[in-house]
Amino acid sequence: MVQRAFITGLAGTTISRDEREFLREAAPWGLILFKRNVSDPSQLRALTADFRAICGRDHAPVLIDQEGGRVQRLAPPHWSAYPSGAAYDALYRREPALGRAAARLGARLIAADLVALGITVCCLPLADVPIAGADPVIGDRAYGDTPRQVAALASAVADGLRVGGVLPVLKHLPGHGRATTDSHERLPIVDADLRTLEATDFAAFMPLADLPLGMTAHVVYTALDPDLPATTSAVMIGRVIRDWIGFSGALMSDDISMGALSGSVAERARRALSAGCDLILHCNGNLPEMREVASACPPLAGAALERTEQALARRGKPDDIDLDEARTRFAALLAGRVGTVSA
Repeated sequence: MVQRAFITGLAGTTISRDEREFLREAAPWGLILFKRNVSDPSQLRALTADFRAICGRDHAPVLIDQEGGRVQRLAPPHWSAYPSGAAYDALYRREPALGRAAARLGARLIAADLVALGITVCCLPLADVPIAGADPVIGDRAYGDTPRQVAALASAVADGLRVGGVLPVLKHLPGHGRATTDSHERLPIVDADLRTLEATDFAAFMPLADLPLGMTAHVVYTALDPDLPATTSAVMIGRVIRDWIGFSGALMSDDISMGALSGSVAERARRALSAGCDLILHCNGNLPEMREVASACPPLAGAALERTEQALARRGKPDDIDLDEARTRFAALLAGRVGTVSA
């Protein structure tokens, strides 16, 4: 069945008549959910099932940003609250094994929440390495401030999602931690030299290069491309993300409706695809924009189709887990009880 090279949002908690017609005609690769799409578990299960029925694909990907801390679309009272990356950072600094165990188990519990709702992809882990003076858009979402620690905790998070039956998305390639502005609002420009970038920002992503899905950063790195952000830069995608970092999975743009990018959403989509993105992510649920994006995105074919198919093939069934026991153990890990690491 034809799938076009984009991921779409929706406006609300149900799929409108116009949205149904759009989904049938446009055939997006996947759907991404936000708080505006969420009411309660039964509503969300119905929404994801409805999306797949309209698309005619039982395993059409449904994505969500469920990081913990400031960024979690599913929240109490229906779902558990999860800590930000900074909590795992603090535990890792005390005892690396404790930090890794907590990060992995937290992600495993997130996966359990998602699978029960028909959500199969989580936009985690971050491998961004923040620096002093950077914009707080990353801030406490980060797993630390050194490439080695960030990569270790990001790997644990990715593994927790994977064994829980959810595909991870590595973001924001090749690094958003040095940006001094929020790319949701303006285009960040990073002037660090290439040696610094390779030793810090880019280095954190290298141990994670085999993850199935990745997301670009709307950030300009003047040492490599003084004009274009990574999302629309063939230099950044080809030379850095694919070659230097070695990322081989399916690559999606960050949300192309964000303020960092210029031009119409159709123009943005075409530029990102031309630069080497496999998939365009459009999140805001604005139907006229959704139609523009769809018109700019061709059916998946060639290497992009192969990478997306390989990514989906890597999603397995969740492992067996006693959720009550796991949540008790997770609370103990967060409290720093080292003896629970091997439990």
